[in-house]
Amino acid sequence: LDVLQGFASVAHKQRYVRPQFSAERRIVIKKGRHPVVEQALERGHFVANDTLLDKDESLWIVTGPNMGGKSTYLRQVALIVLLAHCGSFVPAESAEIMMVDRIFTRIGAGDNVAQGKSTFLVEMEESATICTQATAESLVILDEVGRGTSTEDGRAIAQAIIEYLVHRVGCFTLFATHYHELTA
Repeated sequence: LDVLQGFASVAHKQRYVRPQFSAERRIVIKKGRHPVVEQALERGHFVANDTLLDKDESLWIVTGPNMGGKSTYLRQVALIVLLAHCGSFVPAESAEIMMVDRIFTRIGAGDNVAQGKSTFLVEMEESATICTQATAESLVILDEVGRGTSTEDGRAIAQAIIEYLVHRVGCFTLFATHYHELTA
């Protein structure tokens, strides 16, 4: 009851809406907002974003400069989907969301020196886990894959992962990158 009351209180205060679950394979979010970032900013300063992932457009490659909002956008979509699946209203004007089996993320740089794992090795292990465990019903969020090695090798790894997720797995994928060449 405490959780549901908390969901209701936040939804009322922050103008959240009830998401609609769809039997169709799609995620449509109109004027979505990042629930955490929005609270850190003064009201009205967060720029809302739209999302449309469906059978014809299952991959979005998001490019732009550092601090341009790529990571915030990816996390925003994942949080909206997660909140909906938890039974919460969501920070958006409207949201139509399919049932997902999992949300996978590969975000940030981190190593595990105690286990002898470099930042690059951790990134590759996490990416491999996503490639082997994601399904067509999954949402995958990848942020700056391939940054832990040389530019050419990193771009090749990023492209291979994108192609595998799109052509073999068929999951919905949001991919933030500095490799503008991947958009081709």
